[in-house]
Amino acid sequence: MIAGERKGFRLDAPLGSETRPTADRVREALFSILGDVEGLTVLDAFAGSGALGLEALSRGAARAIFCDTSTAALRVLRDNIQRCGYGDRAGVHRQDARRRMAADHDAGVTYELILLDPPYRMLPVLQTSFVLHLPALLVPDGLVTLESSGSAEAPALPLRLETTRLRGDVRLTVYRNG
Repeated sequence: MIAGERKGFRLDAPLGSETRPTADRVREALFSILGDVEGLTVLDAFAGSGALGLEALSRGAARAIFCDTSTAALRVLRDNIQRCGYGDRAGVHRQDARRRMAADHDAGVTYELILLDPPYRMLPVLQTSFVLHLPALLVPDGLVTLESSGSAEAPALPLRLETTRLRGDVRLTVYRNG
């Protein structure tokens, strides 16, 4: 973890190339852009090891929901949550992010912050299928962050583009609802 109550805590990551954990320097840049996340409810879609959502919890987020489809990633994610002591503030779903968002949309669930770190090859799908639910899943003024390849343009989403920044070969884009 970069900051907060678990600063310096080392997270495990699944073996193999299926999961691409967000580098510390990129996570630090992202949370520098976001600022205070104290008390927020967070969705960490494409969670992998849970690095982004766990960083938010370490920095004071009230609750984080994690979703991923990889058995290996979910095993490591659950272990990371328990080792951090966040079992009471975290929910884990073995579910595709699109299905999780559709289910949350249907149930009227909203978030203050949605963290998207999809496999880069999914960015075109993101623009077509996620756009249906994003505005309704966010509270007014809620934020969506998107990590993508530095060579990719920031995708057009039905949200206000707040900022896009390059950190090495990674693009960090933040959108606001409203």
